[in-house]
Amino acid sequence: MIEVISNPLPRAGIPVSRPSTLALACRLAPFALLLASPITFGQQAVDPLKLDPMDVTAEREAAPSVTERSDSYTIGSTSTATRLGLSPRETPQTAVTLTREQLDDFGLDSANDALQAAGVNVQRVETDRTYYSVRGFDVSNFQVDGLGLPFSSEEQMGDIDTFLYDHIEVLKGANGLTANPGNPAATANFVRKRPTRDFQAEASLSYGSWDTARGELDVSGPLDDAGHIRGRVLAVQQDGDSYLDRYSLEKTVFSAMLEADLGDRNTVLFGYSEQRNRPNGIMWGALSVYDSEGNPIDYSRSKSYSPDWTYWDSQDKQVFTELTTAWGGGWQSRVSLNYREISSDAEQFLAYGIPDASTGLGLSTYASKYDRIERQLVGDAYLKGPFELFGRTHEAVIGANWSRSTSRWSSYDDAIGVPLPAGFDGDYPRPGFDNGLTSGADYTTYRRSVYSAGHFSVTDRLKLILGANHTWLDSSGYQIGDEHSYAESKTTPYVGATYDFGEHYSAYASYTKIFSPQHLLGADLTLVDPIEGDSVEGGLKGEWFGGRLNASAGMFRTEQENTPEYGGFDAGAGVSYYNAVDAISKGYELTVAGQITDNWEASAGLTHLFPLEDKEGRTVRTYVPRNYLYLGTTYKVPQVQGLKVGGSMVWQDDISREQGATASGETIVTRQDDYAVVNAMASYDIDEHFNVALNVNNLFDEKYLTSLYWEQTYYAAPRNATVTLSWAY
Repeated sequence: MIEVISNPLPRAGIPVSRPSTLALACRLAPFALLLASPITFGQQAVDPLKLDPMDVTAEREAAPSVTERSDSYTIGSTSTATRLGLSPRETPQTAVTLTREQLDDFGLDSANDALQAAGVNVQRVETDRTYYSVRGFDVSNFQVDGLGLPFSSEEQMGDIDTFLYDHIEVLKGANGLTANPGNPAATANFVRKRPTRDFQAEASLSYGSWDTARGELDVSGPLDDAGHIRGRVLAVQQDGDSYLDRYSLEKTVFSAMLEADLGDRNTVLFGYSEQRNRPNGIMWGALSVYDSEGNPIDYSRSKSYSPDWTYWDSQDKQVFTELTTAWGGGWQSRVSLNYREISSDAEQFLAYGIPDASTGLGLSTYASKYDRIERQLVGDAYLKGPFELFGRTHEAVIGANWSRSTSRWSSYDDAIGVPLPAGFDGDYPRPGFDNGLTSGADYTTYRRSVYSAGHFSVTDRLKLILGANHTWLDSSGYQIGDEHSYAESKTTPYVGATYDFGEHYSAYASYTKIFSPQHLLGADLTLVDPIEGDSVEGGLKGEWFGGRLNASAGMFRTEQENTPEYGGFDAGAGVSYYNAVDAISKGYELTVAGQITDNWEASAGLTHLFPLEDKEGRTVRTYVPRNYLYLGTTYKVPQVQGLKVGGSMVWQDDISREQGATASGETIVTRQDDYAVVNAMASYDIDEHFNVALNVNNLFDEKYLTSLYWEQTYYAAPRNATVTLSWAY
């Protein structure tokens, strides 16, 4: 049997022995590239709550996976890669976790802001549509509590609010074992807050730039004297204007959960959540950024082509339940079911074209009345636990899942191709949208999968993960008048290994296959062929202070066929189309997260991509940054009890996009120089219940484009600030 001396992330009051300053500095040497200056490390941590020292013996599942009120920027265990509760050091891929503490410290209320702080390149192509990329490829695997489907449009419309979630796990690289179809970029797993056995409550009010007000409420605890029945209610209301002309957003978020112990072995959870976004003055497309001679057009940051009558309302409802059973001997099963309904309706306006360099004429209109509904039903069941083989203890998981996703949308287009005046400022009357149905789609996708994996303790130092997922995928229906159908099956193996070569260091390697049918349309308005390829990663990981500080340094290589790259807008069909390119992504990644000293928490990472090339050596996807650095850090000022200060930064190098050619045949290239966005925060505990905080974003007022993913783009927000008053019990 394996004896676990203590949880990787000790609870408050359990002392953690620390190495000396010199020893720790030496151990961190492989990861020093992440830090801009020498580090002085503190001695033993002193937690605010003092308990008598005690020994803790627990199985791996006991490692903390709840981050709220942990005062930490790292996590004890994660199951996103394999369903097994592995520590960051034991996971043979790069994994980044945004804990509740970090989300709260920097006011990361939206998925866009949060994922950017986890090393994900956020491509804001419009005000309410975002694409994400990691290691040069688009992210389409989004999970909630380990369950999920790629959005059938391969995009995130609207923006997920993070208040409902305890933490967000971002597993870099392909994940064909638990997040199929396999995607080469990353898996983003949003892990819900759960009902607590002890009563707790939190509330906050915030007010910020552009009259943005937000209120939050979170109440959780037992509903009976014995604590066998527990509940939790969460709510958010947000309303405000924007730096963009005519844009505003109202957002409502609600969730209620009930959890009950059914005897000594079974725990059942029921829950419901809903998010409603009500934006007005929305962008559909963005701004034309060059003229007929290829010269860049200079706009104010508030510039928008969108009239005030445009909107894109969306609603995301989820009903979920799960049954967890402890069978004894460390074995556990879980059966989960999640129903999700994402609906939206919109009236959109696109100004497209290339303004003439002399007259400013050249833009034309395209308006659309659009509605969409997507229904997802996902079920998953697995059994996992330890077993003995050849005198050693290993772990295994076996499971199956099933899903059905139905997507329907329709577009009623009007005011197509009407010339716009020079210097168009968004003043355009609402058309009647009475020309009948222009285009639409109605298709259903089924997925059935079986998977298994084993975490084998080959020796005391060498651990091996072997797994496989076999998936059947089929789809039927139509999109833009063409058949939307395929029937595919694929087995994706997963192989990983870690080797401990010291008390604090491990080497790791992993390999997995990639397979993912696509829902995007090519230039002929038929489906782009499925993505196929493979991904390999290897490197070093470090762990200190019993898991309170983790770091990694890894190299990766991904080869992928049929990578979609934006090709343009088909005005006849009213949709964007994509070209399929083959791409090879190679690079390295460095990360560090956790407690550096008693008062200092940090999360940082650097991703370096070598130029993405196709099989012929041509550079592709030039709109993806080749270098991306993120940093978030806070420090509790010991001289002022209750004061915490901090800062964060996202830096990326220059990007570009070939836009076409001028009349004389010269290539038009849009460029965005490298830039750094710096944010600052300060918070003060007024007493044991009340806290006041100030967050300043884009502190140095950097002006930069949000994306070059599409041929149109717009400018990101200027410097802005938010003040928050919080209460906690």
